[in-house]
Amino acid sequence: MATKIRLQRHGRKNYAFYPIVIADSRAPRDGKFIERIGSYNPNTNPATVTLNFERALYWVNCGAQPTDTVRAILSNEGVLLMKHLQGGVKKGAFDEAEAQRRFEAWKNQKNAAADAFKAAENNKKNEAAKQRMEEEKAKNNAKAEAVAAKKAELAAAAAEAAAAETAEEAPAAEAAE
Repeated sequence: MATKIRLQRHGRKNYAFYPIVIADSRAPRDGKFIERIGSYNPNTNPATVTLNFERALYWVNCGAQPTDTVRAILSNEGVLLMKHLQGGVKKGAFDEAEAQRRFEAWKNQKNAAADAFKAAENNKKNEAAKQRMEEEKAKNNAKAEAVAAKKAELAAAAAEAAAAETAEEAPAAEAAE
């Protein structure tokens, strides 16, 4: 039986998520499968992948053929690298400990790159938030100055009106005396 590692489509319209399954190549896309080994959710940023590493490695070693998308997922998760390293151990190029060391080094490098990307994204967000805050403060200061100027104009106009009124009352008061 020819087995495939492929994605099944679940979810609603325009919001799909995909279980990663082992299935007979003749079975329908969303039909009968042998084993579910993980899931892929492209709706999150970054896309979420959960994978049973040991079972995926087992099926790849058994000869299950991944589809193009699943091959990219398996490569990104390190399953294909581990298969490659196990092939090197079988040929006697290096021992199992060296294979594990190389895999761990690759995994640490990948995690460091992912952490650096996340940190850069957070810095971008924080800088954008600071810039928005500065712009908002500048707008608020401009509005406050405009309001203060208008209040000063109104106060000056009121003072002029009061002065004019007192000036009119003073000659009238003198005339009354």
